[in-house]
Amino acid sequence: MTQRPDIRMLDRRTPPHILTLILLAGISTLALNIFLPSLPGMTAYFQTDYRLMQLSVALYLGVNAVLQLLMGPISDKLGRRPVILTGMAIFVLASLGCALSTNPWVFLAFRMLQASVVVAMALSRAVVRDMVSEAQAASMMGYVTMGMAVVPMVGPAFGGMLDQAFGWQANFYALALLGGLVFWLTWADLGETAPATARTMSEQFREYPELFTSPRFWGYASASALSSGSFFAYLGGAPFVGDKVFGLTPSQLGFFFGAPAIGYFLGNFISGRFSVRIGVNRMVLWGTIINAGGIGLNLALFYAGLGNQFTFFGLMCFMGLGNGMTIPNATAGALSVRPHLAGTASGLGGALMIGGGAALSAVAGTMLSEETGAFPLLWIMLITALLGIFAILFVMWRAQQVARA
Repeated sequence: MTQRPDIRMLDRRTPPHILTLILLAGISTLALNIFLPSLPGMTAYFQTDYRLMQLSVALYLGVNAVLQLLMGPISDKLGRRPVILTGMAIFVLASLGCALSTNPWVFLAFRMLQASVVVAMALSRAVVRDMVSEAQAASMMGYVTMGMAVVPMVGPAFGGMLDQAFGWQANFYALALLGGLVFWLTWADLGETAPATARTMSEQFREYPELFTSPRFWGYASASALSSGSFFAYLGGAPFVGDKVFGLTPSQLGFFFGAPAIGYFLGNFISGRFSVRIGVNRMVLWGTIINAGGIGLNLALFYAGLGNQFTFFGLMCFMGLGNGMTIPNATAGALSVRPHLAGTASGLGGALMIGGGAALSAVAGTMLSEETGAFPLLWIMLITALLGIFAILFVMWRAQQVARA
């Protein structure tokens, strides 16, 4: 399709409005981080250990990763609209279940069900690809991505204020309300956009092994997963550090917590502006170096006795900046390795990134204590960031070998 289709808001006979797609992506991001400033208070409410409550991040990400592997082929076969609406309905009910939970195990069960909202983020991008040509899709996805970058800036601050005013449950009631509004908007505005396919779901799933044999795919996917791994470790450990090391209130923690999103927003802008001129591989390399450099400086300040809440959270902007440069370019590289398997590569790469993030988030939560302070978290983040540099260097070496052959 070469012409931008006519779009009328709340008319599902026409393609969905860009606002609908932004909100679908945004609600998924908000569900990940709005309640994080409340984790220490939730630990006290349920009279349990922080390590157990921190699993609300790791388990959510783990289910998220599995769903990313499944939803692409399923939505190709059944359509985008029914899969998105089903996922959003489950999310609304699960959010209410989280708010009404009276013990940590019930809460964690409903939290895992909340991961169904990932269909909103992943399939909103698929809808864009269905609607318009490749060049137009890149432009539209830029708007969606920039919208997603704003949510992490305001989500934790909003969640911290809700917690302080009404208690931790208010975050999940807010997610249920917002999820219901997005469900209605999707019902009214999103018609079916997926092209018909004659392939069975088993035929689509059988495409995965072809990617397993590609070293360059693994290099790009590893660079993205390892670079973003530092961020997922941050998600798992920063609430503990803010509460136990710095003594921040939920609202203060929410204010500081969104610092990486500022850098991520700028990194996305740099990627959109300079990736064509500089090249995907060099953008990923510089992104991973900036990520590791910011974390390394953060750790050095703590060893020098100069670490505080301002340096700890402020330097996380460099982690966000590096990820904003790395993830879009590494993703584009992974999808270009086998162009005819771009959708499959997107699902597998996303699952690797989120699955690895779930593991790192769990490890970060397990290793932290009041005695260790922020050191284990910063070391985990630094090691994964450095491994991300080696991953993209491998891709660049492999590209040189292929060019010489």
